[in-house]
Amino acid sequence: MIVFLIRRTFQSVVVLLIMSLLVFVGVYTIGNPVDILISPEATQQEHEAAVKALGLDRPMWEQYRVFLTNALHGNLGDSFVFNEPALKLILQRMPATLELAFGAMFIAVIFGIPLGMVAGIKHHSWIGRAIMSGSILGFSLPTFWVGLMLIMLFAVIFGWLPASGRGETVLLFGIPVSFLTVDGLSHLILPAINLGLFKLSLTIRLTRAGTQENMQLDYVKFARAKGLSNTRVIGVHVLKNILIPVVTVLGLELGNVIAFAVVTETVFAWPGMGKLIIDSIDVLDRPVIVAYLLITVTMFIIINFTVDVLYSILDPRVRLGDVKS
Repeated sequence: MIVFLIRRTFQSVVVLLIMSLLVFVGVYTIGNPVDILISPEATQQEHEAAVKALGLDRPMWEQYRVFLTNALHGNLGDSFVFNEPALKLILQRMPATLELAFGAMFIAVIFGIPLGMVAGIKHHSWIGRAIMSGSILGFSLPTFWVGLMLIMLFAVIFGWLPASGRGETVLLFGIPVSFLTVDGLSHLILPAINLGLFKLSLTIRLTRAGTQENMQLDYVKFARAKGLSNTRVIGVHVLKNILIPVVTVLGLELGNVIAFAVVTETVFAWPGMGKLIIDSIDVLDRPVIVAYLLITVTMFIIINFTVDVLYSILDPRVRLGDVKS
């Protein structure tokens, strides 16, 4: 366990260092933020003063050195637009994005696993075919189009749910959350469904494949021969075994949900990190862009480590010291 933690920590540091260099260089070579941030009517002296104030008059390697030095002290730079620490801006938006991502994954797990098991057990029946047809739609339909249709149907036509915003929030351990209020939960439902639809379809197909495979194995036949009920065989033994690949894939997909919630947050005007990064890209706010990408990479690393731990818990044959990653 200790060896695993040391190796993973070293790998994480190397990944963050490489990503910081790639991201910094990539953002540095795209445009000039001063041309966007100051008035086109500004004089040459004002233009040069703005470049110097933002530290853009230095060579790229020196800017990266300054950034890396500050990053080691927890400072990822100040936003060109808001004149506030980029890390602070992202952390202020992070609870909204995490709440939306976990809401989407909750929908995918709660509905995806039971539907996938039903589709696997009754794969020749109409209900099994209907579930799989629905999962194909979930894979195929564009996220932005589904979001617009959800707004049109449930917000405009029926008027059941709000179309945008986060709604009322309350503090939970000092973090603002909306799912604990009726108004906030009503605002969360549509974007969570929209973001979780693809993951729901993925969960259904993973669970169906695992169920069909495990139902043919000897341990299921032995369990039934011992007189165990069909409900116990499927609900305990089969479920435990199909959860191993499902947890592994969904754990890694959680990082994708967080990183790529941009479309959903834009469609539903959800005040999360995705909306912030889109606005920052529009004005080439380099510190915010770099900080967002590094924080996203860090979350991927943490999620990947958590998946490894859960995998070892679900499958006793796996030991953290033997995980190759």
